Amino acid sequence: MREPAHSPHVPRKRFGQHFLHDAGLIERIVQAIAPKPGQALVEIGPGEGALTMPVLRRAGHLTVIELDRDLAPRLHARAEGIGTLDVINADVLGIDLGALASDGPVRVIGNLPYNISTPILFHCLDHLDAIADMHFMLQKEVVERMAAEPGSKVYGRLSVMLQLSCRVEPLLDVPPGAFRPPPKVDSQVVRLTPLPREARPAPQLAPAIERVVRAAFGQRRKTLSNALGGVLPAAAIEACGIDPRQRAEQLAPEAYVALAKRL
Repeated sequence: MREPAHSPHVPRKRFGQHFLHDAGLIERIVQAIAPKPGQALVEIGPGEGALTMPVLRRAGHLTVIELDRDLAPRLHARAEGIGTLDVINADVLGIDLGALASDGPVRVIGNLPYNISTPILFHCLDHLDAIADMHFMLQKEVVERMAAEPGSKVYGRLSVMLQLSCRVEPLLDVPPGAFRPPPKVDSQVVRLTPLPREARPAPQLAPAIERVVRAAFGQRRKTLSNALGGVLPAAAIEACGIDPRQRAEQLAPEAYVALAKRL
């Protein structure tokens, strides 16, 4: 049974819903995004529209992807008189973001559900040629992993895969009290800007990079020669100018491209 559009929406745990309500923080996030008329903007998980409406007011047009069907009529009602809002009621993981970029690259924004934030990030990487930039609110520890440098305890697969394709910029912290209901963790807003195509690994290398990175960090306490034993022999690792006695977190993202090329 659907909720009446005028009644308060009850956040659903299965969708990982935490709705932003802090007006000051919302304004700071919108200023960081800096939406402008004529830009193709796509919001993932608009929720009750806390970020949607101020972005729509500045841009005039916005496409939102929302899985919760009860929220669509609420969003349309709130957008009346503000701008043109297109609501796609679907799971973003099933959406071809390239199809939304018919007039040029899209700018993607969103307060991502914590339970599926990493799959959404990798989904966006799969459509990077169609994306101008991304502004996401995520669990703070996820952003720390995204931006981590080699040698850090939180440097891992997510760090490598994102940094090979994007510039990662943490922007501002968001405390639990800024949400309804408050999550049990701190959040952070991050900007991801795709690197020029020529600065990113060749698309045909993607499966090999993924295989090497997954194997290396799957047993991160082991040396590369042991962790990559079933993927690359120690001699092949050495041929890349890499000491096979090192561990996964010691290698810069570009080193994984060199290892992938050996495959």
